Amino acid sequence: MSSEVELKLELSSEAAKRLSGFKALTKPAEVLNQTSTYFDFEDQRLFRRGFTLRIRRTGDLRVQTVKAVGRSRSLFARSEWEVPLDGDEPILDHSSPLKTEFGDELAVSPAFDVKVERRLWTIDENGSQIEVAIDKGSVVSGDRSTPLREAELELKDGDPRDLFVFARKIEAVAPIRFGVRSKAEKGFALIEQQRSVFKAEHLDLEQDMPASDAFQAIAASCFRHFRLNEDVLLRQRNAETLHQARVALRRLRSAFSLFKPLLPDAEPQRLKDELRWLAGVLGEARDLDVLLPKATDADLQRRLEVAREAAYDDVAEALESSRARALMLDFNEWLRCGEYLFLPETDKIRNLPAVEFAGMALGRMRKKLKKHGRALAKVDDQQRHEARKDAKKLRYAVEFFASLFDGKRSVRRHRRFLKKLTELQDQLGSLIDLVTGPDVLSRLGLTDHTASDSIISHADKDALIEDAQASLDNVLHAKRFWR
Repeated sequence: MSSEVELKLELSSEAAKRLSGFKALTKPAEVLNQTSTYFDFEDQRLFRRGFTLRIRRTGDLRVQTVKAVGRSRSLFARSEWEVPLDGDEPILDHSSPLKTEFGDELAVSPAFDVKVERRLWTIDENGSQIEVAIDKGSVVSGDRSTPLREAELELKDGDPRDLFVFARKIEAVAPIRFGVRSKAEKGFALIEQQRSVFKAEHLDLEQDMPASDAFQAIAASCFRHFRLNEDVLLRQRNAETLHQARVALRRLRSAFSLFKPLLPDAEPQRLKDELRWLAGVLGEARDLDVLLPKATDADLQRRLEVAREAAYDDVAEALESSRARALMLDFNEWLRCGEYLFLPETDKIRNLPAVEFAGMALGRMRKKLKKHGRALAKVDDQQRHEARKDAKKLRYAVEFFASLFDGKRSVRRHRRFLKKLTELQDQLGSLIDLVTGPDVLSRLGLTDHTASDSIISHADKDALIEDAQASLDNVLHAKRFWR
């Protein structure tokens, strides 16, 4: 993960108003009016390839900044290049990697502007020096704009935990959410049609990075996956968005299981239990999203729609709750500053190269799947459900660690392994559908509805079990890409 110790917080309009009365932030040390113009090709080639180019104007001062972001970040010894400017046109020379990466024909033009009033404070928190910046303004592209309200807390000197001490003081005054999108991402989102669904992003891990750094990168990626979809869910009720938010929470909980040897104290389990609570709330709405399209009877459909709206009300209430906000603060503080980073008993495994830890973890997950999936026809539904959970955890691990095994043979084996694992998940999912539908109807008191039978799967259970066993055996017989 980045060595920069900084928190980005998203502020609602109400939160921004409340903060104006926060005693610690009443007299800013400095107020700056800034306009940043972002440049790109017409097809947004810079951003798609992992670069941003901006010129920021603060008074008469102009500074050009090129950043390597996303997957491009790891290609360079540094990730940011700044040069002062006299005018408003970018200088595209060898002071940044753009000329090397894109050639001489850098036909860039303004894409959007970020206009903000930035208020700055220097806060002393338990002896730590924290720079607090609050930006209020807008992102503008042509005749389209979106408001921007952010707070950034950057540790200048001291203990990273004091950032969270101060963040909790802000939370006590005004509800906050962690920001996971840069200003550049917000600008390009404004240009494009607004996305309503965000899938998990590719992870770039380094083979020799410590296992603890790999965990932090994976967990932060899962958190970003959740937050991007949560922001949409807070505005609209979209079934696929909810599904991806739930997938993000499942992936995060799987990361806890995958790195369990690094996480021996009680706090990881508490956080995992809280994540399970939130995922469970989303899961009840997801079950209805899956069941509703199967209903053809008008009365049953209406009842399920009413239940779905109530379930989405519960989702909104949970996401807005103090319990969820506390969870997000607790998780982020623990991820960056938790005791697991310093425990002597895990020092050896914590510092294992990520590629070595990944091989051990993948082997362990495969062994669990083999144990629970040995004879699917001879076990009950609960045991088959355990096998399904093992398959999901193994799949998430396969996705998390893909970049660590980049040789041609490993990439080929990885692709085949993931394909067989996906087929297994589909087969086990069909088995779970036999149980989920009746359970949902029972929970809603609709088991005796005259049309209930029409939305319950009547697939041949024995045939599904046979297909699932064949898929599971294919996974276990597949060549292991991590060897």
